[in-house]
Amino acid sequence: MLTCCWRGLACASLLFVALASPGAAAQSETRFFRIGTASTGGSFFEIGALVAAAISSPVEGAACASADGCGVPGLVAVAQATQGSIENLRLVNAGQLESGFAQADLAAMAYAGIGALAQQGAMPHLRVIASLFPEALHVVVRADSPIRSVEGLAGKAVAVGEPNSGAAVNAKVLLAAAGFGEDDVTRRSLRPAQAAEEMKAGTVDALILAGSQPIPAIQELAASIPVRLLPVDGNVAARLEREFGFYRRATIPAGSYRNVDTDTPSVGFSALWIVGADADSDLVYDITRAVWSANAARLFAGLEPVGREIRLADALKGVSLPLHPGAARFYREHGMAIDSLPEAKASAEGTTQ
Repeated sequence: MLTCCWRGLACASLLFVALASPGAAAQSETRFFRIGTASTGGSFFEIGALVAAAISSPVEGAACASADGCGVPGLVAVAQATQGSIENLRLVNAGQLESGFAQADLAAMAYAGIGALAQQGAMPHLRVIASLFPEALHVVVRADSPIRSVEGLAGKAVAVGEPNSGAAVNAKVLLAAAGFGEDDVTRRSLRPAQAAEEMKAGTVDALILAGSQPIPAIQELAASIPVRLLPVDGNVAARLEREFGFYRRATIPAGSYRNVDTDTPSVGFSALWIVGADADSDLVYDITRAVWSANAARLFAGLEPVGREIRLADALKGVSLPLHPGAARFYREHGMAIDSLPEAKASAEGTTQ
């Protein structure tokens, strides 16, 4: 799996280097397109590398075998490590990043300027290219830990993700749903890889992370020490579903991590690929075509098991923002129903943002 994903990242990175050379820079057709992901220990970064490879196509490259068989001519995409969903939402909304991945629940909060993201203000320039894959909340403890439930985290040291990450917000709402105040749990703001190292050292009791299983940092941790996943169910799951409309029941399958031999109930949401409202419509159309091409499907198939979840049939599942017009045109042409999806808000001048 790691070989496949790094192959994708290497492909995108080599294209970037080649086309950024003086000779290639003279070719005005070349366009660069960044995909904000998250830290290197999470699902977003791995999948972002593959998406970048799927939509990239060198200007001087071989002709496509068919219109559905290659990336966007002249486009060089790269997966960019970021702090995660919240930073991606903020940068894309501000026009400082071409695109990025974000959790559907956080995207909805950001667009409306409500909930855990109210202080950031509404972000009306966000649009969606696609819903790419489902994610689930993971709450990880050592296998020999006495902690058996989310409520059992009281008084414990918990890694809650780095600031401005989706993981940090997920941890905040999860712990609140379990009835914890700010001082009831010792919260450690750590990147996934740091959290794993501290769990191995015994300096944190649990880590909370959202992603599509297997999450690389947790997979590597489980290969080093025995771990367990805590269930997110009962009243905690019910409260999350009730208070956050884009949370839904999910299951982390047995075998997703070493020595985790039973299914674990949890809650989850969709991972969206977002873009700015003012992005060129034809470009977004071509990118949407490329990410759902046969060539992209072959790339995704090499990343198990999440690659099986990235499919056109689910491209509108869990979408919590308006579609970009370029993406909407692609889905209409493929006979997909988009009328029930969120619509862009009207601006004060009477136009859509």
